[in-house]
Amino acid sequence: MDNKLKNKIKHTVRYLAVDILESVEKEGAYSNLLLNKVIQSEKLPPKDAGLLTEIVYGVIQRKMTLDYGLSGYIKDPKKQLSWVTNLLRVSAYQMVYLTKVPDHAVLFDAVEIAKAKGHAGVASYVNGVLRNVQRNGLRDWKTISNAKKRISVGASMPKWLVAYFIGKIGIEETEKMAFSLLEDPFVSVRLQSQAMSRETVLEQLQAEGYDVVPSPVSPSGIRIRGGKIVDSPLFKEGILTIQDESSQLVAPVGELEKDFLVLDSCAAPGGKTTHMASYLSASENGKVIALDMYEHKIGLINQNAERLHVSDRIETRVLDAKEAGKAFVPESFDVIYVDAPCSGLGLMRRKPDIKYVKNAQDFLDLHQEQLRILDSVSSLLKKGGRLVYSTCTLTEEENQMTVQTFIENHAEFAIVPVRSDYLDKKSFTPEGFVQIYPHDYGTDGFFISCMVKR
Repeated sequence: MDNKLKNKIKHTVRYLAVDILESVEKEGAYSNLLLNKVIQSEKLPPKDAGLLTEIVYGVIQRKMTLDYGLSGYIKDPKKQLSWVTNLLRVSAYQMVYLTKVPDHAVLFDAVEIAKAKGHAGVASYVNGVLRNVQRNGLRDWKTISNAKKRISVGASMPKWLVAYFIGKIGIEETEKMAFSLLEDPFVSVRLQSQAMSRETVLEQLQAEGYDVVPSPVSPSGIRIRGGKIVDSPLFKEGILTIQDESSQLVAPVGELEKDFLVLDSCAAPGGKTTHMASYLSASENGKVIALDMYEHKIGLINQNAERLHVSDRIETRVLDAKEAGKAFVPESFDVIYVDAPCSGLGLMRRKPDIKYVKNAQDFLDLHQEQLRILDSVSSLLKKGGRLVYSTCTLTEEENQMTVQTFIENHAEFAIVPVRSDYLDKKSFTPEGFVQIYPHDYGTDGFFISCMVKR
């Protein structure tokens, strides 16, 4: 292959997709950050950026399904170079799951990429495998007799994780959840301004041409089914902000009053912080003190606060939440929120990488980290104040077990059942916690609990 053609192929969407997947797999790179970096550095037009995003996320989301499907045409997958594996995944994904992409375009680029990265022999091999896919399709995972393996391969979720969820919620719910994660996530927004009703905002968005419906989960939430919401004047004016519906439920649990002093101990990037601030009044000295360990993340909170016109009610500090107990006066806060660091399994639809990199030990390690944060902030809460603990994960170790262990170690705290008129009964645990699974409403998975200091 001449250098001119080789250089040209390196800037194609499919070549870039293979490189991104290689970095995610080999170096543990975050797919979302790397995608944004490549889209900007390559100056990709919107159409190409969209295809690149679709391919990368689609391949990650269905990696195990693709590998199983391709296995019938590959003699020894373990001996195959990783970039060849990713090239075959990228190509097969487009041929099977993307209806608007012609096979001949996929096959042509696959062969050229194989030549550029390898040699003519590799190109011939890649062409042979993909011709088989074109003729016969991928090996059918639906014929797998073992239920755990069938769910694992079909939903592309590691078998140990499938077994974990079966042990917690049963096989039927696990299957529903696992396959729901393959559905495209939708954008949801929260009404930041309390001066406008949701009905008024819905009408205005519809008049602007957006396909919108009220959230079935959050009273201040709106689902965007069509249209680029960041272009709406309502978004630009700070009346709306992008936030998943399940996380919109956290701030109201604190039952905030206008003059409260609030601690948001794990605040970045500030979606919940700005929601908390919307209940407060600067003229009545209401304030949220928002903490994060990293300066650049504090910057994100400040940006969000400014855009949503609540900077006068938010004070940010670079501080590890585990050190908060030493940094503030005891019993000085009316409400404390701990949206704790967690395994993030509730975000698997948006961040499919998570499925493959977490392990059971992570749940236990994070449980200990969460307890250290709760221990640190507990002395800062006034008597009668609320401690709201939440995560975006689905594991018992990081949710129920963390709260129960904290309560056992702190007799002055008691669990208060979380209330919501919007959620189904299935979303409440016997203790009064909220546990939302991704398949319940199509949102992120989320856990919310509330404790009061006696």
